[in-house]
Amino acid sequence: MKKIKKGLGRGLSSLIGENKVETSNSKLSLSEIIPNKYQPRKNFDQKSLDELSNSIKERGVIQPIIVRKSRIENTKYEIIAGERRWLAARKAGLHDIPVIITDVDDLKSLEFAIVENVQRHDLNPLEEALGYKRLINDFSYDQEKVSKFIGKSRSYITNSLRLLSLPQEVLDFVESKKITAGHAKILVGLDNAVFIANKIIEKKLSVRQTEKFVKIFKKKPGFTIRGKDPNIKDLEQSIIDKTGLYVFIKNNKRNKGTITFAYHDSNQLNKIIDVIKSNY
Repeated sequence: MKKIKKGLGRGLSSLIGENKVETSNSKLSLSEIIPNKYQPRKNFDQKSLDELSNSIKERGVIQPIIVRKSRIENTKYEIIAGERRWLAARKAGLHDIPVIITDVDDLKSLEFAIVENVQRHDLNPLEEALGYKRLINDFSYDQEKVSKFIGKSRSYITNSLRLLSLPQEVLDFVESKKITAGHAKILVGLDNAVFIANKIIEKKLSVRQTEKFVKIFKKKPGFTIRGKDPNIKDLEQSIIDKTGLYVFIKNNKRNKGTITFAYHDSNQLNKIIDVIKSNY
């Protein structure tokens, strides 16, 4: 038995650091391994995967993947970190792959997967934001803890999470790479975000051109930006930090308005319902 060596990224190393791992099996058959059900990454770029596969054909898999015994299939091992290397190894025609076997629960498996993907820049901006959100929701992290753990600034984490406030149609444009995360950040808080996003695509606007385009439209009648009182913004942020759910407060001059909670899966929806039921 030995401890996992450094070199997996600060967050991942600190997570695994004290866990004892088996070393009797330095390799496993690819057929014995199954994907991580908590994998935050939804899309694997085929060109990048082909390049890694070609590299593996030449040099083999240099860094072991991290696995644990599957809780569902007793004869299988579930990937904790390294699914891209596993896919590329299969594509390269390998029969086995070097592994590090550790024993962690479902929550740690999810945490490992998020941290590894974020630190390796393997996630698109939306997957990254959702990864941060899952750390907040499932592990009671606040933005400051995510910032220190991942090694990104607090403002970076905040701006990343703000992307999730955009309409789903705009998020779909980012995911399909019709617009970039840079474009999307300009659209956060705009009532006409979908309209502007379609104009970006139609006119093939750069990020800088989009900034100028938005400034022009601000001067036109009928175009509004969701103005927020600083106190309302502080209240929103306080609720976000405490609940891990994105919150929007619309408040008019008569102090009437709406509070909207944004959720991205059934677990988050159930969390909102439980909070309401337990207090009212």
